[in-house]
Parts: sequence; C-alpha cells; structure tokens
Amino acid sequence: MIGGGIFSVLGMAVNISGHAAPMAFLLGSFVALAAGYSYVKLALGFQSDGASFTFLDRAFPEYPNVAGIAGWTVIVGYVGTLALYAYTFGVYGAHLLGDADSPMVRMMLSLGVLLFFLLINLQGVQSSGRTEVIIVFTKVILLGLFALAGTFSIKEDHLFPVFDQGVPSIFIAGAMIFVAFEGFQLITNAVLEADKPKRNIPRGIYGSILITSLIYFGVAIVAVGNLTPVQIEAAKEYTLAVAAKPALGNTGAILVDLAALLATSSAVNATIFGASRMMADMANENRMPQMFALRTKAKIPWVAIVFMTALASGFTLLGSLETITLFSSLVFLLVSIAVSVANLKLRSFTHSNLWLILLGIGLMLSTVTLLVIHLWSRDSIRFFWLLGFFVTIAVLEISFCWYRCRNDEEFHKKHRKQKVTRN
Repeated sequence: MIGGGIFSVLGMAVNISGHAAPMAFLLGSFVALAAGYSYVKLALGFQSDGASFTFLDRAFPEYPNVAGIAGWTVIVGYVGTLALYAYTFGVYGAHLLGDADSPMVRMMLSLGVLLFFLLINLQGVQSSGRTEVIIVFTKVILLGLFALAGTFSIKEDHLFPVFDQGVPSIFIAGAMIFVAFEGFQLITNAVLEADKPKRNIPRGIYGSILITSLIYFGVAIVAVGNLTPVQIEAAKEYTLAVAAKPALGNTGAILVDLAALLATSSAVNATIFGASRMMADMANENRMPQMFALRTKAKIPWVAIVFMTALASGFTLLGSLETITLFSSLVFLLVSIAVSVANLKLRSFTHSNLWLILLGIGLMLSTVTLLVIHLWSRDSIRFFWLLGFFVTIAVLEISFCWYRCRNDEEFHKKHRKQKVTRN
C-alpha cells in the first residue's frame, strides 16, 4: 500500500486541500476501512483469486456484464497503479542520482523496475513473498524516522488555519489520493494462497489500512509543516525528499529517496502478483481471452504477468502523473462501491452488518461525486477523456462477452446454477 501514493500525490493533495492535506489522508483511510469491510466479508464467503470479479459474478449472475465490466476495469486500474508506482520510482531514482530534471533517466528507471519485478514474479510465490517482506520493513522504518525527525522542525503557521481551502476540499483530495490506499484489495486476490485465511485476511486488510493511515498522517503533517504550498508545488513529484531537508539535511533527502524506491518497488511487486492472478481467474471463466489463463508448471500465470507489465510500461512513458493518479483513484472507488453493493445483496450469506455497508457506500459516493464535480469545473477535457476511457472498457467487455459467451453452454449452466443457488 505504501507505494507511489504518499510520495507522489502529496503535492496534489496540498494543492487541493491546503493545510488540511493530512486530514485528506485520514479521510482516505476511513473510506478504505469502509470498503475493506465488504472485501473481508466477501473474500471469506467466496474464496477465489478473482476477488471483486467473483464477488459481483455471484451477486449478479443474471447480469454477467456487471462482473465483467468491473473485472476489466479493475485490471486496467491495476495497470494504472503499476504505471504510477513505476513513474514515482523513476522520479525519486532520478532525484537520488542528481538528474531530477532528466525525463530520459526517469523513463529508464521506470522501465527497469517493471522489468525487474516481472522476472521476480515469474519465479513464483515464495520469491515474491520474501522480497516483499524485506522491502516493507525497510521502507516503514525509513518513513518512521522521517516522520519522527521532521516533527522538531514543523512551523505552526504552515498548519493553521486547518480548513484554509474549505471543508469540501478534504473530500475532493481524499478521493484524488485514494489510490494510495488501494493496495489492501490485492490481499483478496491471494486468499487461496493465504495461510489461515479466516484469521489472516481480516488482519491483513484492517491492519494494513490502520498502520498505513498512521504513517500517511504523520508524514503529511511533517511535509506540510516544513514546506509552504509554493515549495511543495515547486518540488512536484519528489515533495517528501525536499521536506526532509529542514530536519535532516541532504542525508534526510537521500533516506526519503531510498524509502520511495523501496516503497514503489514493493507496490509494483504486489500489484503484479495479485492482478495477474485475477486476470487468469477471469480467463478461466471465459471473461477474458483464454491466453491469460496459461500458467507454468509452478502455477504462475506468466502470460498475464507479461501482458500487464507491457501495458504499464507504455502507460508510464506516455501518461502524466495527475492523469494516472486520478484515473486509478476513480477506478478503485467505483469498483469498491460496486463490491459494497454486492455485499449488500449477499449480506445474508456473508453475515454482514447492513448499516456498516450503507455507511461505506454513502461515504464513497460522496467522495466520488465531489471529485467528479471538481474535475468537471477545473478540467472538462480530462473529464471527457476519462469518461470515454470507462465507456470504451464497457463496450469492449460487452462485445467480448457477446462473442465468447453467447454459445458457451458451460458459461450459461454455471450462471443458471448460481442464480438458483442464490435464490
């Protein structure tokens, strides 16, 4: 979860919500917890690598395109987050090397990290898992040191008044940076490979959200408290490296650069791992081209891994940071709403609390609505670009399903069975 988000989107959060940027990260954590509740209940009720696709498929068997569109959208969203993490890795890597203004260095580093973790994931689960554990502990320690040391140089006038951009700006910024929390969803993609899932899936999701929230809040306070909005805007994507200098000097900037490289590396690793398995599961269900279901003898979905990495490479070279962030956050907010609706429909099976589901849906709908209004008023061209992207995904999925599923008797048998079973 602590990937490209906190390192690259902090500047955007400050630009929108001003002094209240730390509050925006807290709001993002509440939204993530609200969404995480439904993911936990559904993951334990329907254990499958397909995660959100499987949940919606079970909730709406009579409308297979609902699950299909959501599944395709999530996969494209994961491509976007991979691009975000690779982009941020390149930015901080270039800053560490003293070439912060060199697009070529940034691009080469971005492509390099994607290729490296492509090879790691092709080696299998144990290799991926060991690498992740080492990276996670190191980056958390480095960010903790940054937050602790930075508190001694905070200037109070940088933090007050808290709501200098208005209260609604917190919701807009919280929605914009939701991509910084989305990693918890990947846990449900590995439920079949988890040890003691009934215990560890809830611990993994709730625990990761709470720990990440504390780190984000502390880091955001230090950054806003040490830099003016003008300085944050000037630092652009490597804000935290600049924010470390008042307290720790150049050594602090180097430590933050290293933390960013580790954080984005682990995020790339985890995203490739979880998303590739979701693609393979959808292909097994005839909801994506069959080639994505191909696995090695060690059960590794190698075609899905290679395909996602290739798309992310193109996205990180061609897309802007703000567009990638906005698209990815919208994807995971919309899919989280859909998953919560699925849990609402299946709550008698998942034994979920009605009011907690409704609270989550209401909170997510509010943030999405404010974000869309903000986007429409500030950048209507980007609004139509993103809308066209979502419409294109829906058209492609519906066309594929019509072509592939209409004569697939096994597909229709399965959905008839699911509908009867649910009724």
